Order: sequence, then structure tokens, then C-alpha cells
Amino acid sequence: MATNVEITILLDFYGEMLTEKQRDFLGYYYNDDLSLSEIAENEGITRQGVRDAIKRAETLLYEMESKLGFAKRFDEIKATLHQIMDCADYINAYNLDHGLSREINETTVRIKSLALDIIE
Repeated sequence: MATNVEITILLDFYGEMLTEKQRDFLGYYYNDDLSLSEIAENEGITRQGVRDAIKRAETLLYEMESKLGFAKRFDEIKATLHQIMDCADYINAYNLDHGLSREINETTVRIKSLALDIIE
């Protein structure tokens, strides 16, 4: 079963590869928290038609992730960047304990800043 967070993340990565209707329906359902009935009423189609469109779109998103792996790779990169930031913190603490070098301090701050830029 799809979770809201999973679909929202996959929609961020692969949404442009869906049709406009598929993107809209997923957005209404997962981001705007509209019910199938509300979407159907707004779009002038049946509730079953909305459900089928959402299920097809979810399947496509999962297939794209399975083949391309962008969301998984992004999570791996993010985790590695957090490790880099932890290493920079360790280097900075060591530097402070063993004779302060302003250059090392500035470099570790820069490393953390660059890592945060990528994460965000």
C-alpha cells in the first residue's frame, strides 16, 4: 500500500513524466487531502474513475523509481552528506582541543555549509 510520504516524494521526482490529470489527481488526493468522491465531483467523473487513475499513476511512479532509482539515490546522498557534516564537526572539535587553527575552523564550516546546500 502506498503511503502519502512515498507518493509525495515520488511525485516530486517523477511527476513531470505523468499526464497532467494524473499529477492533478495525485496532488488532490495526497497533498490536498481530498477524498475520491470530492475529486470525482470536482472533475465531473465517477469515484471509480478517479480511483483507477490514481492507482495507475501510483503504479507508474513506483515503476519509474524501480527502474531509475532517483529517490533512493537521493536518500543515500543525503545520508552521506550528514556523515560528512558529522566528520566536519569532529575535525572542528579536535582542532579546538589541540591548538586552534582558524583555517581548519573556516574549512570545516565551509564543508558543512556546502553539504547543507546540497541537502536543501
